[in-house]
Amino acid sequence: MAVKTRREKRIIRHKRIRKKVFGTAERPRMAIYKSLNNLFVQIINDEEGKTLVSASTIDKDFVEKYGFRGGKNIEVAKKLGEFIAEKALANGIENVVFDRGGFIYHGKIKAFAEAAREKGLKF
Repeated sequence: MAVKTRREKRIIRHKRIRKKVFGTAERPRMAIYKSLNNLFVQIINDEEGKTLVSASTIDKDFVEKYGFRGGKNIEVAKKLGEFIAEKALANGIENVVFDRGGFIYHGKIKAFAEAAREKGLKF
């Protein structure tokens, strides 16, 4: 068996998670992706295949509100969690299913999830 890269291992974990996690109209899926420089999050209705709400650390509204760009640390992840929760609640979304995208639940991913929960999202 060939040695797998970190990216290939993450994709395998994500596929395993996606077998179980599915977004509906009542409870859409909140998917997060972490690149080297930024964080991206979407709230998705998988039944219709539509993105309901999205945000990222390079989003114009996010940069204007918080005054910094990029997802290099945990503080930025917390701010993004608060930002997406506010946008979701404004669109009438309270309950979501969290899809961590194959990333290990610690550091930025954990900080993001906890900040979104504190702002009122339920998952």
